[in-house]
Amino acid sequence: MSRARVARRIAAGAAYGGGGIGLLGVAGVGVLLAEVALAKKSVGGGVAPLPPGVDGRYGRGYGPGEPLRLALLGDSTAAGQGVRRAGQTPGALLASGLAAVAERPVDLRNVALSGARSDDLERQVSLLLSAAAGPPDVCVIMIGANDVTHRMPATQSVRCMAAAVRRLRTAGAEVVVGTCPDLGTIEPVYQPLRWLARRASRQLAAAQTIVVVEQGGRTVSLGDLLGPEFAANPREMFGVDNFHPSAEGYATAAMALLPTVCAALGVWPEPDRIDVARHENLLPVAKAAAEAAREAGTEVTGARAPWALLKHRRRRRLPEPAPLDAGAGAAGDGGRTGPGHGTRPASEGAALPQDG
Repeated sequence: MSRARVARRIAAGAAYGGGGIGLLGVAGVGVLLAEVALAKKSVGGGVAPLPPGVDGRYGRGYGPGEPLRLALLGDSTAAGQGVRRAGQTPGALLASGLAAVAERPVDLRNVALSGARSDDLERQVSLLLSAAAGPPDVCVIMIGANDVTHRMPATQSVRCMAAAVRRLRTAGAEVVVGTCPDLGTIEPVYQPLRWLARRASRQLAAAQTIVVVEQGGRTVSLGDLLGPEFAANPREMFGVDNFHPSAEGYATAAMALLPTVCAALGVWPEPDRIDVARHENLLPVAKAAAEAAREAGTEVTGARAPWALLKHRRRRRLPEPAPLDAGAGAAGDGGRTGPGHGTRPASEGAALPQDG
């Protein structure tokens, strides 16, 4: 069965209440459990620091105008576990980058929870929508790895994702989902666990893409956490516990997500047209989802049903977030970035590779 058909089958099972389609299949479970016992002795050899507090206003130097509201939901990857400074988390990097592109302040709220699976999204969405400030302008969701490692049925996982995106879109928020990362890149994980983990991750990522696009959101494939850097330089791209991304890994992920976040808000300086030279295409949504799952950094956004636009947006340098002020955090005015507040202009930002 093709990857597109598997992804469509999982998404259909979620829509119609099916619950028996697993991520790995019965045949692989026995081997998987044996390999997991070995992997646990190596993965997590260090202790990842707890995620730093990142909530606050970014880009204050752009003036006192009405800020954009950005929210992050998901698991430890969205929370930023594995790094010690707020400015190294994906939330802070995305907020600073969005402020620089839009030339407006950005209020960030992160409700992601380390260890969360997709069934926690309902709680996280409720936290956001109950806030007095109203729904965010754009929400970024990064979740799925724990669904795979805890063998949550794929249909249940994507059903939870679809419900979360639907609630956020109904409330008026744009939604960008960084789909399930490729757990086959975790070092050291040996065969056949590596193959099984990669297969399960890609199946879930493709199914997530289908339901997100059908609910009016956009996805970006995190794949091997966005680029060959992870496969080529795992010591640099993973954190001290060999599982969570390092600062360089989070920067790579944020750099790939930022163009889609900005495009969802209409502030990205590129039209939503097909660039054949960049291998972009208009495909049936299931086929687009399968293609995106294979190539990290690929965006999928809805077109006229049942079609979806497959894009490879140019990545640009990210501004470097300023350190949080003393005492700042979830209740403070942390992340004072932008001109005059400790952040270099985008043209002088962190030296990250550009795509295209």
